[in-house]
Amino acid sequence: MKGIYLLLGSNLGNSRRLLNEAIDLIELTVGKVINSSAVYKTKAWGIEDQPDFLNQVVEVESDFEAAVILKIINEIEEKLGRVRYAKWHSRIIDIDILYYANDIIDTEKLKVPHPENQNRKFVLVPMSEIAPDFIHPVLKLSQKEMLENCSDKLEVIISN
Repeated sequence: MKGIYLLLGSNLGNSRRLLNEAIDLIELTVGKVINSSAVYKTKAWGIEDQPDFLNQVVEVESDFEAAVILKIINEIEEKLGRVRYAKWHSRIIDIDILYYANDIIDTEKLKVPHPENQNRKFVLVPMSEIAPDFIHPVLKLSQKEMLENCSDKLEVIISN
């Protein structure tokens, strides 16, 4: 299945290398990465007194169900050294399922589309780069439309 979009983020260690390692592990365990955005630098969202984040969106083609993908990406995060200790804090690696095609999933462990997609420029900028016309299955707006209407003021710039 195409149209599975994952957000990768890191603000500790060698973030660019960690994003690349995460993509390699996604290819090995989840499915083929068929599209990827540039890497973007953003100030931290939520708790601002921490290092800037590098973020990237990848589109994956996979036959796994969303719950299985969640389990696998959590294992990838652990393998790369992620320790979960507080929401929105610095992290070695973070991988979120933004969209699972046009599916709407609402369970205790997984909510897809990610409930904050439309509020975060660090999601909308890379999504608009690789899939500007992809329609949010709940809001019925394209990524480009959501970006144009987003009130998030954090600057999102391409990282060199």
